[in-house]
Amino acid sequence: MIIYPTLEILDGKCVSLTRGRLDEPVLWHVDPVETARSFADAGAEWMHVTDINGLRGDGDNNELVEQIIRAARVPVQLGGGFRTEAQVAGWIDRGAGRIVVGTMAARNPDLLRELAKFHPDQIVLAVDIYEGAVVTDGWRERSSFAPDTFIAAFDTDPLAGIIVTDVDAHIDQRDASLSVITALAAATRHPVIAHGTVASLDDVARLKYVPNIAGTLIGRALLAHDVDLGEAIALASTPNEPIADFQ
Repeated sequence: MIIYPTLEILDGKCVSLTRGRLDEPVLWHVDPVETARSFADAGAEWMHVTDINGLRGDGDNNELVEQIIRAARVPVQLGGGFRTEAQVAGWIDRGAGRIVVGTMAARNPDLLRELAKFHPDQIVLAVDIYEGAVVTDGWRERSSFAPDTFIAAFDTDPLAGIIVTDVDAHIDQRDASLSVITALAAATRHPVIAHGTVASLDDVARLKYVPNIAGTLIGRALLAHDVDLGEAIALASTPNEPIADFQ
């Protein structure tokens, strides 16, 4: 299982969101570029970066994100309000390892399929869930899509993976969130990356045993020093113990 240390960038600063509330960020007084370097030094194979301004549609952090990509020394998975082919292709040209799209998939699924075709294994589908439905536009708009049917619509496309976030259970209801993510992971052939389920090393240990969970994003818990990245990577990379087959 891959640990994706995560930076969420708003107005040039590292933040965390509570239950997807774009207007209530928690500010972290750390340098984003130096933090990215520290993730690589701790042994990260990948990083995840979200441009919150891009999600909100009120600007971007393009220059800073480019600095992070150059400083990280590991592939960066980038999200942040991508709506057009030019945006996606432009960031791949600028060095992003993967591009995360969500709203585009709901509004223009054919475009997502074309992007996956031309950039195989570089496009990640974001499935954000609130009260049982897929939400878009930075978690602000409720769609008519059920998560399972939404994911199934892209099952034959060459996606790099699917990030699943249960916004309704984000942070303080991790058991409920894990249940949602477990069910969706079992229903798709694509590798699933969990988001919003890790607040301790115990949570990493639990995720390892969920079938088809290929990774997890960890942001707030790292910045709050509740989880040590090196320990999380070591735990995630160790082979699972045998599980008894109960009849």
